[in-house]
Amino acid sequence: QVQLVESGGGLVQAGDSLRLSCAASGRTFNMYAMGWFRQAPGKEREIVARITWSGGITYYANSVKGRFTISRDNAKDTVYLQMKSLKAEDTGVYYCAARRYSPGTYDYWGQGTQVTVSS
Repeated sequence: QVQLVESGGGLVQAGDSLRLSCAASGRTFNMYAMGWFRQAPGKEREIVARITWSGGITYYANSVKGRFTISRDNAKDTVYLQMKSLKAEDTGVYYCAARRYSPGTYDYWGQGTQVTVSS
């Protein structure tokens, strides 16, 4: 089992920055690839960014490319999502997730953290 706890969400204005954190506990964190997802009201959950277990390979949704950066610190069992130039359409609940094998399904999910961007 892997337990994931997100933090860092909040209410910000368009153009502001936020950094989300996801702290992991349980199984060995560096064995897992990690992803950040978000779900806006009335919309399906979507992938925002993902990172391999080593941090060597990252992927970003087109909508956040150039504005968001995913990173991880395996010594701290934490994955981050640095978000800059936030837009109203970035509003939603942000979830981190872990998967043992890539490609594959994400097996573990956090409870989510709310990000609200006012325009």
